[in-house]
Amino acid sequence: MKFLIFSDIHGCADSASFIVKKDCLLKPDKILLLGDILYHGPRNDVPMNYNPKDVIKELSRVADKIICVRGNCEAEVDQMVLPFPVMSEQAMIFADGASIFMTHGHIYNPEKRPASGYTHFFYGHTHINSLEKKDGIVFLNPGSISIPKQNQDRSFAYWEDGAISIFSISGNLISEMKA
Repeated sequence: MKFLIFSDIHGCADSASFIVKKDCLLKPDKILLLGDILYHGPRNDVPMNYNPKDVIKELSRVADKIICVRGNCEAEVDQMVLPFPVMSEQAMIFADGASIFMTHGHIYNPEKRPASGYTHFFYGHTHINSLEKKDGIVFLNPGSISIPKQNQDRSFAYWEDGAISIFSISGNLISEMKA
């Protein structure tokens, strides 16, 4: 299986366009969105190219591939305008022998996580990319595709046959973990 993994788009139109271009290039089985799709939120600066309507238009092109969880910036009105489900706080995916728990990170995170039943824990929210294994669980935060923090680059993750890589949007490898 191949997954593109993104978090914290926050209404940035060129980030949504980047997602669609990566989909065309890499042809993943699914695109995993870890929340905060349209709105920038009161704690964030407005991202460059802020245009939620264009984000809707771009993501609609790949809606059939998207599995999304609700971020702390999602509202019911977002579900009215997006053509894929965005209101679930969590999701489970089973691929390549792994059980992947997806969440945004504002309710569940590496410090406060649900009981057990997963080998991988994907989350966003912090806008800081990280990839590590602890307590037998692989934790992935792809960082933010739009508003990175702590002087990081805009980033995303890629899963191929159980191997995970984090890349900057310029294509530089930031971190990887073999299957």
